[in-house]
Amino acid sequence: MGAVMQVEEVVAALESGMTIGIGGWGSRRKPMALVRALCRSALRDLTIVSYGGPDVGLLCAAGKVRRVVAPFVTLDSIALEPHFRTARQRGTVEFTEYDEGMFMFGLLAGAHRLPFLPTRAGLGSDVLRVDPALRTVRSPYADQEELVAVPALTLDAALLHLDLADTRGNGRYLGPDPFMDDLFAKAAARCYLSCERLVRPGELGGPPQTLLLSRMHVTGVVETPGGGHFTDLGTGRDEAFQRHYATSAADPERWEAFAGRFLSGDERAYQEALRRWHQEQETR
Repeated sequence: MGAVMQVEEVVAALESGMTIGIGGWGSRRKPMALVRALCRSALRDLTIVSYGGPDVGLLCAAGKVRRVVAPFVTLDSIALEPHFRTARQRGTVEFTEYDEGMFMFGLLAGAHRLPFLPTRAGLGSDVLRVDPALRTVRSPYADQEELVAVPALTLDAALLHLDLADTRGNGRYLGPDPFMDDLFAKAAARCYLSCERLVRPGELGGPPQTLLLSRMHVTGVVETPGGGHFTDLGTGRDEAFQRHYATSAADPERWEAFAGRFLSGDERAYQEALRRWHQEQETR
């Protein structure tokens, strides 16, 4: 059963060198308040497992990442996450790239505590050439089909963000897509859930299929209004701010100014800086 926590308590429970899975997809429903807190921490040498977006980019920019495991790292409306691109071009982070289907099977294997799962995903692609450590297996049945053996993505911790959660750690999404957040939770030794709004048990409401996370898989839950910003929570992302983020990332001086304004303080300071920034945009 999940415990109600603060953002800083979640980060304090993590350690350098961990493998951390981050839920969401691209620039959609990412636990950005938790990511921003990771950037402020002393943690380092992390392996980040993610359908990557600005979560990966910010952590690369902060020097927290040793290795990224992902099928992509994108801002959706901006094709390639700029900080991740810079990190790869400079060779400062290692990268293990999987096909999207392979990545899902890796999470499934981790969730079921299996060493690997076989899949057709990746066959005929360059993924096997780029990653020679990957292996294939042959079906033991009459078909004798050769399949990719995707290794389990086993996580020390998972960080997720949902629209609603209760104080026991049950989580509900309100947008159109659950993504793979439940698999991240099940593949992790510990799962920390941030939410836009925290309610009492019995107040989550909605159809049962939107109850994505069970308290059985959640170690701690944090209420973080605006904690998914600037990613899409089902009602649209903050495209203006995302463009500001991406253009700032392209220039060291502009990024220093961006980080000083938005990332130097805690989450409350971030939300206040964001409010003032939007006020400035409205007066232009």
